[in-house]
Amino acid sequence: MDGFTPSSRWTRRARRFSQEEFEALVAEALDSLPNDIRDWLDNVVVVVADEPAPGQLARAGLGPGALLFGLYQGVPKTRRGVTYGEVLPDKILIFQRPIEQVCRTGEQVREQVRRTVLHEIGHHFGMDEEQLDDAGV
Repeated sequence: MDGFTPSSRWTRRARRFSQEEFEALVAEALDSLPNDIRDWLDNVVVVVADEPAPGQLARAGLGPGALLFGLYQGVPKTRRGVTYGEVLPDKILIFQRPIEQVCRTGEQVREQVRRTVLHEIGHHFGMDEEQLDDAGV
């Protein structure tokens, strides 16, 4: 991205991030994963969306107006059998607007993006909400 350093641009910022800047934070979170974890991520795409649709909130067990930072859609690795293959990629959605609504600084946005990415990757690996809470993500 033309040589700018994300950490220098996002440390003291109250205005809304552009989609490109927010996507760079998601990419930064993914790039920070250990190689062995990244190697296990297969048939999954990570996408930034502005906010969840009502149907996505409902599938997550949340009502209208609830805050949802991320959503995993797919078949967790622990549930894939020998017949799994040639299916559309799983999807991890990271929702920009809800994250920005609860964060006051750019650094808080960065931290919440990372936490959300890790949380949804945990779902990709078959972890449920209780296991993720126990792991601190």
